[in-house]
Amino acid sequence: MYESRAERPLAQVQFLLRMLAHFAGASALIGGSLGIGMAGYAYFERLSWLDAFVNAAMLLGGMGPINNPQTPGGKLFAGCYALYCGLVVVVSVGILFAPLVHRAIHLFHWRRDHVQ
Repeated sequence: MYESRAERPLAQVQFLLRMLAHFAGASALIGGSLGIGMAGYAYFERLSWLDAFVNAAMLLGGMGPINNPQTPGGKLFAGCYALYCGLVVVVSVGILFAPLVHRAIHLFHWRRDHVQ
């Protein structure tokens, strides 16, 4: 997926396109997760879509829900969704920073004597 240490680092435009692709992937993950949270809150807690959005977004952002769950299914969903949201944050940060870290390490280890 990325260039090897023997290959020349990407040009700035190509690198920015790679960053944009990673940003799109992380955004899709967050958007899909937000949709799952909204659907869960609407189904289990019978919240309006706007209230479901606020609760899901707050959990995904690490702030906690606005409406405390009242039903057993809602409580189970909220707990599982909160754990899932913690993983989504970690994975999203990894997706966003992977190209930056790779570029820094690649520039440090790039072998100019083996340029292709």
